[in-house]
Amino acid sequence: MPESSGFDQIYNGAVRTGRFPEKLFLEARQGAVAALDLAEEVLKQAIGEYGIDHPVGFPDTAYFLPVIHSLSGEEIKSLGDCMPLLNHERPLMHCDLTFANARRWGETTWYAAEIIEAVRYLRQIPEAPPHTPPWTGFIGDPVVRACGVKMVDWTIPGEAIIFGRARDSRAIAGVVRKLMEAGLMIFLCDEVCDQLLSEGVKLGVEFMAYPLGSFTQLIHAANFALRAGMMFGRVPAGQKDSQRDYQRRRIRAFALYLGAPDPVKTAAAMGAINIGIPVVTDQALPEDRQIPEWFISVPDYDKILQACLELRGIKITAVGVDAPILVGHTFEGESVRRKDAQVEFGGGRTPGFELVRMVEEAESFIDGRVELTGPDIDDVKPGSALPLGIVVDVFGRKMQKDFEPVLERRMHYFINYGEGLWHVAQRDLIWVRISRDAYNKGFRLKHLGNILIARLKAEFPAIVDRVKVSIYTEEKKVLELRENARDYYKKRDERLRMLSDDTVDTFFSCLLCQSFAPTHVCIISPERAGLCGAVSWLDARAACEINPFGVNQPIRKEGLVDEKKGQWESFNDFVYKNSQHTITNVNLYTIMEYPHTSCGCFECILGIVPECNGLMVVNREYTGPTPAGMSFSTLAGLIGGGVQAPGFMGISKSYLISGKFVAADGGLARLVWMPLALKEQLRPVMIAAALNAGLGGSFLDQIADETISTESMEILKFMEEKGHPALNMESLI
Repeated sequence: MPESSGFDQIYNGAVRTGRFPEKLFLEARQGAVAALDLAEEVLKQAIGEYGIDHPVGFPDTAYFLPVIHSLSGEEIKSLGDCMPLLNHERPLMHCDLTFANARRWGETTWYAAEIIEAVRYLRQIPEAPPHTPPWTGFIGDPVVRACGVKMVDWTIPGEAIIFGRARDSRAIAGVVRKLMEAGLMIFLCDEVCDQLLSEGVKLGVEFMAYPLGSFTQLIHAANFALRAGMMFGRVPAGQKDSQRDYQRRRIRAFALYLGAPDPVKTAAAMGAINIGIPVVTDQALPEDRQIPEWFISVPDYDKILQACLELRGIKITAVGVDAPILVGHTFEGESVRRKDAQVEFGGGRTPGFELVRMVEEAESFIDGRVELTGPDIDDVKPGSALPLGIVVDVFGRKMQKDFEPVLERRMHYFINYGEGLWHVAQRDLIWVRISRDAYNKGFRLKHLGNILIARLKAEFPAIVDRVKVSIYTEEKKVLELRENARDYYKKRDERLRMLSDDTVDTFFSCLLCQSFAPTHVCIISPERAGLCGAVSWLDARAACEINPFGVNQPIRKEGLVDEKKGQWESFNDFVYKNSQHTITNVNLYTIMEYPHTSCGCFECILGIVPECNGLMVVNREYTGPTPAGMSFSTLAGLIGGGVQAPGFMGISKSYLISGKFVAADGGLARLVWMPLALKEQLRPVMIAAALNAGLGGSFLDQIADETISTESMEILKFMEEKGHPALNMESLI
């Protein structure tokens, strides 16, 4: 419902005739006036101290002051840019008490809060951030983009914005733990942060539970949501109605307003309602201080969570796991340091491996069984290291051998879903830690098996019928079975080596990101994973088998147009039909003409450096300048949202080592610049890719990075010194 009239109908329909909540609107106006006064005072002081032309903004964002930019369209770059905006808001404070005006006062309050926060950052950066751990403050664009895939596929089913002070610390901790287990993204502000920490709730970026800070730092929850609309939905700045529509349909956020009424907080709540986010409060309010469907009172903490979820239509499918810890993807980013580990496995200290294998029905087993061979966690001293072998036997009538590695890769995520569990790497390189906290809650190795069984059945119901997990911690047995597992790995690798773009007749689509980027169509081939890096050709094939009507559809290679550039009529037809008739042609092997579209969840951006006759790549974790003269965030804002941008393209990290990496443009030999951290992360596999491409084992050291320069002419000089092959290649332009 993109038209403002449509939203007005929703808002006006929510207010029953004759029950107008004037007291609520009056409080919102008072709060907006107070916020505006404070912002003007803070701004005048900053201008007096720094000057009217002093730049202002937040770190790691391409969206200026994001709330103001998204809703007003203004590009606030200096302190002087802020004053006209505040002056424009002042006359609105004298308007009548109506729902429309109350929402507008909420918008004013958000503008004021964002300006106050921008000045806070100006005063304390670079000397020190305007917050201390675990407070997060502003959350940069790379974090928003890193959450993109999970927001797209509803792994993150919604967002909860919680502010104020709860009446009962233990009760609100219970609510937040349920939200975390359900996988919602949580933004916290004010005294509730301290209440949760006192109850032992884990907060921080790694848990997607962001303790923003206090008072005006609530605005960082708002600018996160609005940037998601601009990044993934490509909602133009200043298009309030489109942004409201996007927030209502896609982000599915709600606000929880805790504690005694406060005019500024009430005004901030109206700001949430203004962009389609309903508010639930624990205040016991009479009906004439509520707005049905938008501002409602639920004082009972046992009922407040369900009310919030129902208000946004968020349905949580519980995955029953027999384990004494919380299990949910919220804990996926948690780290367990050695000093906090009760026990660890693998990681070079002990042998380890994990294996998923398909079994025939004749070999079947008792479903749901977990068997342990060797000592358990409580049989060894704290801080010990044990060997670990995990063998997962899967039976399914639609299971295939090619799906084994797909399920096996998911083990990494499923184990990390456990609160206090940490898992890295795969195959015979795994490294696992179990925290002392998890152990003290009663976690033992059988629970590890329970997690794997429950998650495999929940996420792959179409191909997984029965699961058994065997866990080994006896070194002799682990070493014996590891050799058997290596035989499995070897056979899989040989099978995968036979798979290439040239040896298969079918690629697959991925339309998952269309809910965020409506014109984006991902084409996935054996040598080109999805831009997010999370979906391989085998993954897409398995997903298609599981759900033939889902987002991964087969596309046969038919009607060859250009073999070198990778263009087929069948792909053109599919992309045209599924991109709202906006993309007519797509080449899979060049960045220069009809390149693959980019969503917003890509791991890296590939771009042309014309002065060097080559290409650069920048990953979203890198926040510095690039040879293109723009940061990752700025580039992402230009190419994301499902557009074709010749000379630039979103890619996965794995595409850099593909034999089809921009093959029509010269392949890996065109790469002239990349961030040092990315270079070191990929060094072993990129050296192998360079050798396969005939570039030699020293090619990686011919690629410049930020320690050399981010200026194209200095990079060119470095290339000449190193004899980079791109210097002798045909011009890209």
